[in-house]
This record gives sequence, structure tokens and C-alpha cells, in this order.
Amino acid sequence: MAQNYLTRILNARVYEIARETPLEYAPVLSRRFQNHVWLKREDLQPVFSFKCRGAYNKMVRLSRAALKRGVVASSAGNHAQGVALAAERLGARATIVMPRTTPQIKIDAVRALGAAIVLYGDNYDEAYTHARKLAARRRLAFVHPYDDPEVIAGQGTIGLEILKQHSGALDAIFVPVGGGGLIAGIAAYVKQIRPAVKIIGVEPEDADAMRRSLESGRRVKLDHAGIFADGVAVRQVGRETLRLCRRWVDRIVIVTNDEICAAMKDVFEDRRLVLEPAGALSVAGLKRYAAAAKWRGRNLVAVASGANVNFDRLRHVAERAEIGERREAVFAVTIPERPGALKRFCAILGGHNITEFNYRYADPRRAHIFVGIQVRDSLEIRRLARTLTRRGYQTIDMTDNELAKLHARYMVGGRAPNARDEILYRFEFPERPGALMNFLSQMGGRWNISLFHYRSHGGDFGRVLVGMQVPRGDMRAFGRFLDRVGYERVEETRNPAYRLFLS
Repeated sequence: MAQNYLTRILNARVYEIARETPLEYAPVLSRRFQNHVWLKREDLQPVFSFKCRGAYNKMVRLSRAALKRGVVASSAGNHAQGVALAAERLGARATIVMPRTTPQIKIDAVRALGAAIVLYGDNYDEAYTHARKLAARRRLAFVHPYDDPEVIAGQGTIGLEILKQHSGALDAIFVPVGGGGLIAGIAAYVKQIRPAVKIIGVEPEDADAMRRSLESGRRVKLDHAGIFADGVAVRQVGRETLRLCRRWVDRIVIVTNDEICAAMKDVFEDRRLVLEPAGALSVAGLKRYAAAAKWRGRNLVAVASGANVNFDRLRHVAERAEIGERREAVFAVTIPERPGALKRFCAILGGHNITEFNYRYADPRRAHIFVGIQVRDSLEIRRLARTLTRRGYQTIDMTDNELAKLHARYMVGGRAPNARDEILYRFEFPERPGALMNFLSQMGGRWNISLFHYRSHGGDFGRVLVGMQVPRGDMRAFGRFLDRVGYERVEETRNPAYRLFLS
């Protein structure tokens, strides 16, 4: 089987549609991280991601009769564009099933390539199920985004190119992981040609299906996959991709969304290149792994897998990049409510620059302030927190508190002393018309909404904070409401950011 994949990759037909992308040295990243860093520029493909390789290699091998009937795929992004482009080149009709939450910019990009669009469901799983039904009903060939040997082989040509372009010493290749097709293909080639090269996968902390599957020895299905790096937001990896990864992948590294934002900024500062979150995932993993392993002078490749990013998402990325780099810390600090207290607090900060300050009068004795402070690294964050605590300030580090960073910082001072029985939830609303109305209709007017905050981040889902007044005797009925509405949620009633600034 191993020899079979080597043969498949060597004979893969991808260059009728894809280009051999450059392996570019990144001098700024290399100096900063004290290693030699190269970027494999898959963002330069015709559809701005590697997905066209696997899609074409699968479709070009279909029979003439199958191509005439057409193909179907399910995707909210890069795979859809890869299939649509391949179909256009092969003269086949492509039907792409996309979730109703798909941003219009992605729908338009796929439609511009001549594919028929079917909008179905609120997430990828629902779109996938419907695409499978269409394939059976209309006798269409289904093009899987990752769990198919020909798709895997097509993506594996990236590994072939890396070894051809970097003939010298190479220590590791960092690869973003969603369903596993990309890393399985790269590993299947590289490990058979140069087995000493480490293949290291990178996943977001809220979409780590491959890590969990490798640890358990079987495919694990996540209850929820985080949506920030939507290109890898997969709840369950493929059977074949897991088999290949168990054999050839050395390690999976987990990174935060803030670290992804920081990596996007790093790549921009080095190459003036704007990657999508999933496209910068490998760089985030490279940074974390190299630092933990104390690597110096190593030769490292990061696969820049795509650049399909919505412009309005960049606002959120810019806000979070400094935190991801640990160049900014966010604290909740309690200071006395008296003249001169703020001046004394700022004096204790010394030469630290304040990047954000939020405050509103609420109590005659003490003030809760939300403050962002410029720092150099994680060590300085801990040192600053200890200094403030020693000086008598109640200090809570909010740098990794999602409620604080997504919502509370924009709502400081919005207290409601009469909001009795208030409970707080973070929701992910599908980013489509009617999502809020569905939520309110399911609620049925039984409970009062006492707090609501939403801010667009250019994704398929909106991040919404909702406070509701629910008497203790209604909790069972309230639980049934949450199940009916079906939106992903996290209760935040005990979150210190809520208690200090909003409750």
C-alpha cells in the first residue's frame, strides 16, 4: 500500500490545472525565530489554495460517461472552488452543495467558475449529507474533499515539490490539518523518500479531530468544530487519512486562534502576503513547536495553504494578533474610586504603554477597569500581574478569556442592577437572515432578554452574547429551549469578565 501511494503521487495529474508553487525563504521570520523558515506558497494557485490539486486528480480519472453525467461536492470554501475549476477545465457540470451560512463572496466565486450552487443546511455536515443524497439520486460522481486516495495523491504532489525544491538538509514540514488529506498526501511521499524529515500537523485548539483520533486510535467525532479557521473546521477526519497519519505523521501541534492571528501578521510583515486563518495555521504551529523544542538553526517548511479570506475578517485578526504574539496583555483590575487613583495605577505601570482602557463609574468605593497593556512576552504578563497584586490591586489576567476579548471589552459600564435571575450565554448564530428571529421564536417570549451583543467578524457564523432572565424554577424548560434552537453555545454566567463588568 505504501508503494501504491508513492506511485499514485508520482503519476498524479495536477499540472493541467495547478502550478508548481515556489518555496520562498522568509528572512524576517527566520531572524525572529532563529531558524531557517521557508513558505510553500499554495496561496498562488488559480483558486488561491491547494484544493484544486486533489480535485482535478480525482476528476480527470473519471470515465467519460461519469464526467458527462456530472460531479457533486459539498464545501463552504476552497474545495468548492477547486472542484468548480476542475469541472470547467474538463467540460463537466459541477453541483456544489454549500451551507446556507456561506458568505456571499464564496458563493459568487464558485458560481463564477460555472458551477451550480445548492444552498442547504446550516453547517458542513448537513450540506455533506444532502450532497451524498444528490449523488445517489442523480448518479453523479461525488468528489470528497479529503478521504479519497486520488484526492490524497493530488495533494501529495506538494511533498514531491518541496523535496525537489529543497535538496539540502530539511528538519521538518509543518502542515495544516482539517480532514487530513493534505498532510496524509505530503507524509505518504516525504516519509518514503526522506524518512528523517519530521511531518508535523497543526490544528486549532477548538478543531482538533486528528489529534484526538490519533490519541484514541480511532476516528473521533467532535461535538463542535471551531469556526475561526474555517478551512480546517472538520468534526471528523477521514478513515484513509487517519490510517496514513497513524503511520507517517510524527506529531500534531495545537494552537490558539490568537496564535493564528499572530501568524497571519507575521507572514504579512515578512512577505506582504495576507493568508486566510487556515493558511497561516502551519506558521503558528512552527512557532510554537520550535520554541518548545528550543530549536535553533533548523531548516523548516510551513505550507501556506490558502489565501481566501474575507476583508472584513481582518479587523478581528488585527485586534487579536498582538495578544497572540503575547505583545499585549488584557487585565481586569480593581482600583479605589477616589481622585488620584488612576494616576497612581499608571505610575505603577512605569514604561508600559496602555493600549486600551475601559471604565465607567458604578460604585462609590471601587472601580473595575478593563485595561490593555503592551508587553514583550508571556513572562512579562505574569510579572506585571504579580506586581499589581503586590501593590494591593485585585488583578485578573483576561488575556485568554474569550468572553472578555469578544464582548466585555466593548460593553464595560453596561450594568443592569435590576436584571434579576440573569444568566449569560455565548452563542454562534448562523450568519444568515432569520437566525435571530428563529432564536426569538423558539424562546417564545417566556424570558426577558437583558443583554445582547453582536459584532460581525466576517465568518460563516456570528458570535453573539445574550443575557436572559430565567427564574430558577424555569431552568428545565430553558434547557429544552436551548436544545430546540440548536445553536452552539457556552454558558458564561460565572465568567469573571461578566461578574466584574456586566452583572
